[in-house]
Amino acid sequence: MNIRESLEIWEKQYLSPYATLSVNSKGRQNPEPQCDIRPVFQRDRDRIIHSKSFRRLKDKTQVFLSPDGDHYRTRMTHTLEVSQTGRTIAKALRLNEDLTEAIALGHDLGHTPFGHAGERALARICPLGFEHNKQSLRTVDILEKDGQGINLTEEVRDGILNHQISCMPSTLEGKIIRLSDKIAYIHHDMDDAMRAGIITENDVPQSIGDVIGKSCNDRLDTFIHDIVIFSEDKDDILMSPDVADAMKKMREFMFERVYENKIAKSQEGKAERLVETLYDYYIKNIDELPEFLLKLRDKGEKPEQLVCDYIAGMTDRFAISKYQDLFIPTPWHG
Repeated sequence: MNIRESLEIWEKQYLSPYATLSVNSKGRQNPEPQCDIRPVFQRDRDRIIHSKSFRRLKDKTQVFLSPDGDHYRTRMTHTLEVSQTGRTIAKALRLNEDLTEAIALGHDLGHTPFGHAGERALARICPLGFEHNKQSLRTVDILEKDGQGINLTEEVRDGILNHQISCMPSTLEGKIIRLSDKIAYIHHDMDDAMRAGIITENDVPQSIGDVIGKSCNDRLDTFIHDIVIFSEDKDDILMSPDVADAMKKMREFMFERVYENKIAKSQEGKAERLVETLYDYYIKNIDELPEFLLKLRDKGEKPEQLVCDYIAGMTDRFAISKYQDLFIPTPWHG
């Protein structure tokens, strides 16, 4: 018996009957030999962490575009906070932490530069449309490793695709990340907005604070405890009606005061125009895409999709640099 097999036996003995066991995975799109040390979901987590698309998250916007301060969240730190929240819930419920973490680390790999501003721009200009959850799945299936993909398990792929609130994953671990994503951005976007002077804690309606707490840490603690208490020994991931309603109202408050705030979002129009301009340029100059994307074109992929692939993979900094190289004249050095 090797180490992986011992860990699979431990899962059967310790994890909840509602947990997704590694040994019961539906497998990978392309079958491959098992690792002798790591169960399949741990292996998926490792593949995501070592991917280029994961490393690029450190230079992608969460809410505030390219902020000067050292402590504002990026798409990378958002992803790590989603992972930590999800793992805390999964561990308390004796669900599969490796699967939970893998889904969390992969859920935003397809996000554009400049956050949702970039996503809106691509969705508007590309006739095929654009959704970051679908792009995240495409990233791990096709785009990583220069067009080879990283061949993740079906359970991780399902969790990545269905992490948005309008979707529903097939595993409890995926359902944890579906909620943890929302919990994380409510928590850290409120913290960043206060750091930026956009809002204060006193701006939060008292009716919300009375239910879920009057500080960022209190709210995070309330959300996690509520999910654990109402999901324990159940084949579902649930919140109490009062906390779920307060969370909904908190999201509405954040949209009104932060996500649609003219001061906080003053640069988003510029970011959207930059993304649209890059899209228009590369559609007309498709041969300037990286070689691995051109190989996908030769296999029948549509040019519109490949241009979206290239732009969605850019960091904020790289997108700005590309725009400057293409459209901003440089001084002559004789």
